[in-house]
Amino acid sequence: HLHAKCKHAATFQLFRLTSPHTMSTPIETVVIHPLVLLAAVDHFNRVAKDTKKRVVGVLLGETFKGKVDVLNSYAVPFEEDRKDPSIWFLDHTFHENMYDMFRKVNAKEKVVGWYSTGPKIRGPDLEITELFRKYTKNPLLVIIDVQPTDDLTIPTEAYLSVQSSPEEQSVSERTFQHIPTEIGAAEPEEIGVEHLLRDIRDKTVSTLTTQIAHKVSSLRNLRKHVDEIETYLTNVCSGKIAVNPKIIYLLQGIYNLSPNLKVENLQKSFAVKGNDMMLVVYLCSLIRSVIALHNLINNHQMNKDAEIKAKEDKDKEATAATKAKQKKDEESKKKSEGEKESSDSKEKPKKSSK
Repeated sequence: HLHAKCKHAATFQLFRLTSPHTMSTPIETVVIHPLVLLAAVDHFNRVAKDTKKRVVGVLLGETFKGKVDVLNSYAVPFEEDRKDPSIWFLDHTFHENMYDMFRKVNAKEKVVGWYSTGPKIRGPDLEITELFRKYTKNPLLVIIDVQPTDDLTIPTEAYLSVQSSPEEQSVSERTFQHIPTEIGAAEPEEIGVEHLLRDIRDKTVSTLTTQIAHKVSSLRNLRKHVDEIETYLTNVCSGKIAVNPKIIYLLQGIYNLSPNLKVENLQKSFAVKGNDMMLVVYLCSLIRSVIALHNLINNHQMNKDAEIKAKEDKDKEATAATKAKQKKDEESKKKSEGEKESSDSKEKPKKSSK
């Protein structure tokens, strides 16, 4: 039954079909901050890299008006038996000591739940969540996928333990309910993330290209969600899945908010707007190419001038060296001629005396 619940939650986790108005839980949104993601990835790489194990840690943050900001986290020793999921160990003494030290640094950050690298919900997760109920009223379970296979999805999923419906209590008194999650950061955190990623990003790629890549990624993600909706409705029509009225009402709301693209004025507006944007993109690409070519010509001219100047300097040095050598040869020649004349003048008086 738990596996069926996990599968049901994973099917609709991407397009967030849980409406805040229909939820009976006090938590509506979970915001994961970058520091938590970095700490979880570091924890996994240090403890369980290249293995099938998962790592577990405690989440710290603040809760305000149904919104939970997960600001910090720390690792906790955890072990479980792969053959028997009911056998597990979590060092809550270590957690209590760590939380006492963290509380001395920042008293505003309270325990809001725990994280697991899953990558899916496992059997003892309900029991672990109940263990954390001693430290917080509504403990969250955040599954962080440290090795995501799909770049279009957010690598975090949040769940809250709620009371099961009367027809399900015979199997389990509590079950997990999916909570919408998002990645958020304060201004200092954004600066820190940009500083960490400055060597990863390609500086030669323009901002316009980056924006277009983001648009393409968003459209692919939207297409994936539409395919999931189609799959769900097909399974409902074929009788493989029971009808969920809440999901049908939300889908009806999505369709009601969708614009009617068959209106002529709307089609014309889309065409004009698209052509204008494509014209701007074309002009920007053309200007960029002209500027690049201009810089290439300037660089070529500068290199040519530098070569000419270097050649002239070399010729000047060679000419100066030749003149210095000629001058030196002339001086040595004059010196040798002077010595010869002096020796001849000394020899003549000796002959006259005889």
